[in-house]
Amino acid sequence: MPVSSARSLVCDVELQAHERLLWNLCYRMTGVAADADDLVQETFLRAIERPPPDTGSELRPWLVRVAMNLARDQLRRRRRREWIGPWLPSPIETGVLAFEPPVSEGRYDLLESCTFAFLLALEALTPQQRAVLLLREVFDYSVAETAAALDLSLANVKTTHHRARRAMAGYDAHRRPPTHELQEATRQALSRLMEALLHGDSGTIEAVLAPDVTTLTDGAGEFHAARKPLVGRQRVALFYRRLSEQRAPDQRVAVSMLNGLPALVCNFGTLKTGYARRGVIRVDVGEDGLVHCVHAVLTTRKLTAVRFP
Repeated sequence: MPVSSARSLVCDVELQAHERLLWNLCYRMTGVAADADDLVQETFLRAIERPPPDTGSELRPWLVRVAMNLARDQLRRRRRREWIGPWLPSPIETGVLAFEPPVSEGRYDLLESCTFAFLLALEALTPQQRAVLLLREVFDYSVAETAAALDLSLANVKTTHHRARRAMAGYDAHRRPPTHELQEATRQALSRLMEALLHGDSGTIEAVLAPDVTTLTDGAGEFHAARKPLVGRQRVALFYRRLSEQRAPDQRVAVSMLNGLPALVCNFGTLKTGYARRGVIRVDVGEDGLVHCVHAVLTTRKLTAVRFP
């Protein structure tokens, strides 16, 4: 084997050892799985084309620093662009894992930090606050390690962390990590919602919904979709009843564990031009067992990490 090929093989193996960490960081920074894929590949490309000058040092800190810089830039660009309709994170498959209280310094475990509730709460943070919070409270970085990863002073890290924690106060006050109990309550609520939609009348659907229920649809202008949040039991029930009336005979729906909670993975079948062929529908369930929020993700780029029936 040529020397250059041997070096390339060693480099690839070494990079792959850090791929999962980098992907987890980039997904939580951007909220989009496809963006995380692109950012990890860009980080690896830079490592191959412009490797760190100090070959004796550990590679992971350098990779994290590059990935976090790229992720912050990506987040800034995304926020400068006008998004058509509500913005929602992209769903990812998380399997049957359930939340376990962190035993380390971090306040949020890896599963909770990819839930829709957590990712949407992160949207209130600046890119720098988001990076600091994730490194400190999800990935258990020390102040010094965070400062090195983000090229900040120790004082800046502490100040930014304090502000990020303050911005997350609303989330913390109503925090409901994806425990086994919440996963089961969500599964039951989804089942009742599906039965109500099949039954077809608004009254049956309303019985599943909380009075102040909200629905958000992320279609990004790509498909026909509600471009503003719908609020209230009657409006949301009517909206989904009308959608259920349009279902195609070849529609297929499955339940999958996405972002820590059960969700509906839908292949909508053959519909009119302009309507999404695929989508994910998920719900937030209150302690009363009713659906308080419905999220529908239809944007094609947001669905790259989901397997469809």
